[in-house]
Amino acid sequence: MINFGIIGTGWITTSFVAGAHATGRWSLGAVYSRKADSAKHFASKYDQPIGIHTTLESLTANDNISAVYIASPNSLHFAQAKQILSAGKHVILEKPATSTSQELDTLFKIAKEKGVFLIEAYRHLHERNFKILQSALPRLGPIYGASITYGQYSSRYDKVLQGEVPNIFSLEYSGGALVDLGVYCVSAAVALFGEPEQAVYHPVIISTGADGGGFVLLKYVTFSVSLNFSKIYNSNAPTEVYGEKGTLQTPTVTDIEEVRFWDPKVKESMESLGQGKEHLNLMEEAQEFARIIQEKDYEAARKWERVSRGVIKVTEKVRKENGLLFPVEKEAQ
Repeated sequence: MINFGIIGTGWITTSFVAGAHATGRWSLGAVYSRKADSAKHFASKYDQPIGIHTTLESLTANDNISAVYIASPNSLHFAQAKQILSAGKHVILEKPATSTSQELDTLFKIAKEKGVFLIEAYRHLHERNFKILQSALPRLGPIYGASITYGQYSSRYDKVLQGEVPNIFSLEYSGGALVDLGVYCVSAAVALFGEPEQAVYHPVIISTGADGGGFVLLKYVTFSVSLNFSKIYNSNAPTEVYGEKGTLQTPTVTDIEEVRFWDPKVKESMESLGQGKEHLNLMEEAQEFARIIQEKDYEAARKWERVSRGVIKVTEKVRKENGLLFPVEKEAQ
């Protein structure tokens, strides 16, 4: 059993704890929040002893905790993860792991020096239907291209329209659509096809100065992948991979309900390959993270590290090309 702590008390943390507990391999033992009341309120949901921490120092000093799940605002990820890793504890870090590739390099270096794992939580890449999509790629023969979509209107955009600046739409908090929903699309492409040779971003810049959505074109040696993502409009377009021998299709890029294969020789119907999605949508990643930690599967950890590095290589490049700079990058200029 892995006794773990959490940083961040939002819905995603609640979902992760539910998924982690369902695996039978994790046990929540500590909650961190700058406000004791927030930590106590979160801990009160669970019928087990849970330590309350209002400083990272007290959390890292908790010898009963061997891993920490971090789901705080993006701009806080690096400093918090650095402190936790330096204390010799494993870190599961919500996407996007860090604001810059340099920060990510530093965290992986510390993790290796301390002999602990740092894993970025791309939950959709661990879904069984995503794995079915991945394993079905050879059926396509030569790949001609792909389109990956995640457009979901955010209620917090209503606040932007009213003149406010929510964290997720603030560059000061390392926010924006690319690093929020866009990374689902980028990470799916990197997991399916590897790192692209080129990447170009055409963002929609909103009043906060951040990107509300946009299109990224990834160029591979023999094909291209189009990414469409947004927090300011909805899209019901499917995610598709096109090949010489057929097309693979999913309704979404995350929480995938089904995977279908279209054979151009049959045409009348599409073959269903999916198995139905897991009702706890973070259980699959929690299961794999526990396995990596408990079995000390460094090869699997390196695979996910390559995905994380591939994703931030793309997002950092296209952000900078569009002047979407975070505070840490402005300070370095």
